[in-house]
Amino acid sequence: MTTVVEQLHVTLDHQIAQRYHPVPFTVAADSPSVSVALSYDTGRGVVDLGCEGPAGWRGWSGGARDRFTITPDVATPGYLPGELEPGTWQVVLGLHQLPAEGLDVRVEISTPATEPPERERRAAPVTRTVRGSDRDLPAPPGLRWYAGDFHAHTVHSDGSESISELAVRGVRAGLDFVAVTDHNTVSHHPHLAGVGAEHGIGLLPGQEVTTSRGHANALGDIGWVDFRRPASSWVQEVAERGGVLSVNHPVDGDCAWQHPLDVLPAALELWHISWFRDLTHTGALAFRQRWDGPVTLLGGSDFHRPEQGWTLGTPTTWVAAEDPSPEAVLAGVRAGRTAISVGVGPDAVPRPLSAPVLLRVEDDVVAVGGEGTVLVDADGRRRRITSDRLSVPGDWGRGILHLQDADRRVLAIC
Repeated sequence: MTTVVEQLHVTLDHQIAQRYHPVPFTVAADSPSVSVALSYDTGRGVVDLGCEGPAGWRGWSGGARDRFTITPDVATPGYLPGELEPGTWQVVLGLHQLPAEGLDVRVEISTPATEPPERERRAAPVTRTVRGSDRDLPAPPGLRWYAGDFHAHTVHSDGSESISELAVRGVRAGLDFVAVTDHNTVSHHPHLAGVGAEHGIGLLPGQEVTTSRGHANALGDIGWVDFRRPASSWVQEVAERGGVLSVNHPVDGDCAWQHPLDVLPAALELWHISWFRDLTHTGALAFRQRWDGPVTLLGGSDFHRPEQGWTLGTPTTWVAAEDPSPEAVLAGVRAGRTAISVGVGPDAVPRPLSAPVLLRVEDDVVAVGGEGTVLVDADGRRRRITSDRLSVPGDWGRGILHLQDADRRVLAIC
């Protein structure tokens, strides 16, 4: 066994020069596995952890883990298993937050690995009691509205639940599909189809391309997107590979979108849990008003762990699609057939069958379950919704339309 220890003192100058700091190491031709352990004073800084091999990216755990193991057959969640190609590898340290005086960092690399990789928990399927598509909302011919969530995390990045546990959560929330969007990795992608079939829910492959200047979801089984490259390259690469790129939570605290873009992506996560906490907040709508051109609107709970106080489907995104498969849902997103609803009742339990929904159906806008609310357009024009199912001519209003209650809370968007 070979163990190499690298002692580093990283400073703001290192962060300025190269935010993703490589620590090279050598893997011999006969090495069966590798493990890496990272240690530093976590009370004084945040250093993210990742790995790259000679043949490409092997995984990322950000600040969620301080160690990983890779073997030919299995790897720590967030990392790709497979043969260890001989040559120069790199531990990639993301210098996310450093104190002014710098930070001492220790990296221990062992070949073969000194500990087995962490295994995911498996959750037993539960009996489904409700499904969003059971609502049978008015839809164009050959399509149906399916309820889902476009932003969720598992143990493959910084979430606390396994893929199967997240699937169970989606079933209990009444969703037809969930996009699994772990940070800067695609290690979860190979497991999604099997787990989704086992639990009776569509699990859409995604990855949250995550940087200090903004996050974006790359949706689709399109391979890994290099977060270290300029954001403008993400837009082009994702489109060329057949996926959909969505700018995430564009006005959320220190995760707001700051990347300059010459070409805008196809989608925008307009409704994020950060807005959900105060549905009278107008920041996201203001951001959309300045978006130059058409865009498909998505919503996402950004679910990480139950103790945060919310679950999947807060908000709920509806997609008009041929079926709830990931391929059909993504086709619906590409075509712009989406709507977003608050998705929960007053007790914060997801209720996709009863929450107000605002839909574009052929030439009309249809408000379902919105009696007593007010329809508002981008210019501030308002119209009272007087029944539980009301069609409004499609030429009424401009831009984003939303349903608003008497307390000015947004309940649904199209």
